Amino acid sequence: MANESSRPWDAVLVGGGHNGLVCAAYLAKAGKRVLVLERRDVVGGAAVTEEFHPGFRNSVASYTVSLLQPKVIAELELERHGLRVVPRRINNFLPLPDGNYLLAGAGRTQREVAKFSQRDAERLPEYERRLEIFADVLRATALQAPPNVTDGGWLRALPELWKAGRLGRRLQVLDAGLKQELLDLFTISAAEYLDRWFESEPIKALFGFDGIVGNYASPHAPGTAYVLLHHVFGESNGVKGAWGHAIGGMGAITQAMARAATEAGAGIRTGAGVEKVLVEAGRATGVVTAAGEVIRARAVVANVNPKLLYERLLAPDEVPAATRERMANWRCGSGTFRMNVALSRLPDFSALPGPGDHLTAGIIIAPSLDYMDRAWLDARRHGWSREPVVEMLIPSTLDDSLAPPGRHVASLFCQHVAPQLPDGRSWDDHREEVADLMIATVERHAPGFAASILGRQILSPLDLERSFGLIGGDIFHGALSPNQLFSARPMLGQADYRGAIPGLYLCGSGTHPGGGVSGAPGHNAARIIQEDLGR
Repeated sequence: MANESSRPWDAVLVGGGHNGLVCAAYLAKAGKRVLVLERRDVVGGAAVTEEFHPGFRNSVASYTVSLLQPKVIAELELERHGLRVVPRRINNFLPLPDGNYLLAGAGRTQREVAKFSQRDAERLPEYERRLEIFADVLRATALQAPPNVTDGGWLRALPELWKAGRLGRRLQVLDAGLKQELLDLFTISAAEYLDRWFESEPIKALFGFDGIVGNYASPHAPGTAYVLLHHVFGESNGVKGAWGHAIGGMGAITQAMARAATEAGAGIRTGAGVEKVLVEAGRATGVVTAAGEVIRARAVVANVNPKLLYERLLAPDEVPAATRERMANWRCGSGTFRMNVALSRLPDFSALPGPGDHLTAGIIIAPSLDYMDRAWLDARRHGWSREPVVEMLIPSTLDDSLAPPGRHVASLFCQHVAPQLPDGRSWDDHREEVADLMIATVERHAPGFAASILGRQILSPLDLERSFGLIGGDIFHGALSPNQLFSARPMLGQADYRGAIPGLYLCGSGTHPGGGVSGAPGHNAARIIQEDLGR
């Protein structure tokens, strides 16, 4: 028989990832009685810092800062709660097989691009200006619910029409050409968009990488231009489009969020996985934990992949047929293989030997769009690309708290790998083999890298799902494809963070504006929940 807590909460949150903590903090600050339940023994979801080798700590899954909303940082006073973000000295470093290289950021991108194409260097400022215009549109829409397309009658339609009108006014300031270009960005491929602007392969590879980050797709696939745009609408320390590092790793962000939530009065329980959402008379009324405890609440808020919520935490007969069908077709899978390595020394790249600011950058091993395309095709056939895409960061170049003196840690974000291997094979049987391949890929550009590795942590797509609930290893809780964005995220009629049944809400990356450590879905959901609880 389940044990039942006596007094109901205003809201119980399923999952203590960053969006759940943000949502809890806002609700608690509004005077609501809030409880966060986290299955793991630490809050933070995929944004955590852990020791993975004696004396070496690193961000386990998510690994860099850019999309975190300044409004969330300010209103939750995250800096007072311990958050400190430092900028990368160089945004990106692209070593090339012929021994050349491209650096981006710190005011030097145009000069670097001119090494490969004077025409591209001349076009670069206009490309950046236009992307910034479009990124501003995304920033303006990120912290509000999108218009919720529903058949709920005219009373419910009026506020949604108002939202649509506000969005229309933002778009009205764009001239006809920019409106068309923005529409194109939501539908065409990253390769097609970049081909309009540039001729040199290195510059197209540098920007095109943003179109496949966490996206199991070729850069030639329709919709990847939007993923490119999604990755440039962030900012760090007030600098638009910049990338940074949280001192102490990504866990420093979520620990600051947890402190903000608890200071506001929210309760947080770790080691408290949720087994199911409790539904009575067609309404979500609480949850049942893995330990059998019944916890009742006026609002149940899911900070998990929508597919996990509707297919694992609710019985099929409790979910409307349209939602069941949508979740059956909800596309997940980032093509991501994640590694952390402990290093005895800094890597030495053949293209740019010795130490330098380039080692604080995102180091991208993917010299062309065709290379990325082959990697995706190879992964679809074989299960993983024999010439993979690797982004490496060395956060210890900016944060000496992560490794012993003179030592370093590196994050390897590797693509493409199949979320599920073909022919019934298991990732458990191929994890080490693929990890060796990723190390060898870096070794080709930085000889001696393999010999410098003291220890490593490996997370296949299956490991990411087991550890963090990332179905198919999907870091975004659902692909950022055109049919899974904005009013269709997670589906038409649920874009306002209200779930398929009364009393149920969603606040994770499977809602607008999507993935990344932004806090925006948690912020937006809290506003809707607060409105409903106040009625």
